[in-house]
Amino acid sequence: MIRVLTAIDDVMYFPVLVIIMAAAGLYFTIRTRFVQVRMLREACRLIMEKPSDRQHVSSFQALMVSTASRVGTGNIVGVSTAICLGGPGAVFWMWFMCIIGAASAFVESTLAQIYKRKEKDGGCYGGPAYYIEQALHSPLLAAVFCVFLIATYAFGFNLLCSYNLQSAFGAYGFYSKNTTPLIIGAVLALLVGWCLMGGGKKIVRLTEVVVPFMGLFYVALSLIVILIHLPNIPGMFARIFRDAFDFRAIFGGISGSCMIYGIKRGLYSNEAGVGSAPNASASAMVSHPVKQGLVQTVSVYIDTMLLCTATALMCLSSGVEASSEVSGTPYVQNALSTVFGSMGPVFITLAMILFAFTTLLGNLYYVDNALIYLNGKKRPADWFMKAFYVICILTIFVGAILPMDAAWAAADITMGLMTLINLPCCFLLFGIAGKALNDYERQKKAGKNPAFLAGEIGLDEEQLSFWK
Repeated sequence: MIRVLTAIDDVMYFPVLVIIMAAAGLYFTIRTRFVQVRMLREACRLIMEKPSDRQHVSSFQALMVSTASRVGTGNIVGVSTAICLGGPGAVFWMWFMCIIGAASAFVESTLAQIYKRKEKDGGCYGGPAYYIEQALHSPLLAAVFCVFLIATYAFGFNLLCSYNLQSAFGAYGFYSKNTTPLIIGAVLALLVGWCLMGGGKKIVRLTEVVVPFMGLFYVALSLIVILIHLPNIPGMFARIFRDAFDFRAIFGGISGSCMIYGIKRGLYSNEAGVGSAPNASASAMVSHPVKQGLVQTVSVYIDTMLLCTATALMCLSSGVEASSEVSGTPYVQNALSTVFGSMGPVFITLAMILFAFTTLLGNLYYVDNALIYLNGKKRPADWFMKAFYVICILTIFVGAILPMDAAWAAADITMGLMTLINLPCCFLLFGIAGKALNDYERQKKAGKNPAFLAGEIGLDEEQLSFWK
């Protein structure tokens, strides 16, 4: 099974996904004139803009939902795995894909805003399934996208998240390969199941408050490690760029190269172009779709340029050797131990527990949206949701006892299938997003607070659910 999954994973990412992701990101970047860079200041300003009705979802709240889903175990384990298995050059390719991927995030979130639907209470919802159905007139393709989304967030990502958490306990003496993963998998599955079935609301609220502080604390600790190992910084950057442009080594073993690992783990972490974040973006109440498109570029930067980079630079500057034996959590724990001793692994374990728990629950938020779409845009019956949650809970348990290669390959494949639908659709619909961007900038130059009128970009208001 591992050989089959790995073979599919390798072919899917090279040459298929690497070409599609790079081509789409570069195309969007050039056509928008580097919107993710030149309008970053405007994007940061828009984060704090309030909706006209305070009861509706703000740009900031939608940003936090998508960021909470992006920020997770991948920021720690994914980066470590990329460096240990692909080499330090993976960090450069992660940065590269983040910058051009932010343009993809802008386009998909802007489209989600344009084609979102209005709820009875005045709120809004949407996502790739809705712009695929409405703009491309392909409800079948939209349904297939939802199936892949469910496969990714209910199964692929949750298998991997559970595996990553149990691997964090490998640094302790009590860890047993035969029993510890079973125990951790069972405890995690039961805790998530309790919350899904209506209990544990206080735990969920507590983690929502604690996780942002944990993320900032993690960055602060990483910075301390980097500063203490300051003499290693020049050599560290030299290794990153030397390895990133060693094309003889890259093309000599492309599937295991720093480029492919950097792209894979960068995509897994920031999800730019995958089609997940637009589900949260569509819920924001803004006066112009481009506003939320710009805000979502910030989420990509927070995830990769801040948290993933903190992990990468901390590990590489620490002097700890990277190898397949310490791939994943152990490499990060060893790096922190160079400064904080035995407390380093303890903190990483605590961070992994919190990140894993919120990621598992956040993943199922997207799954709910996909199930609603497949059920004729109505929430499925309670008995169906409970049965589905039971399957999700079992998936979490299985993930803890799965081999590492199988867990990563399953997540890569399901995520890749989503991306293979979403990015080509965004490419086909770029003309609409591009016109919306031009309309936004035209109004800004006129000194206005941009407001969206579908007719201004050639769209028929009667074909849109929300913008009437």
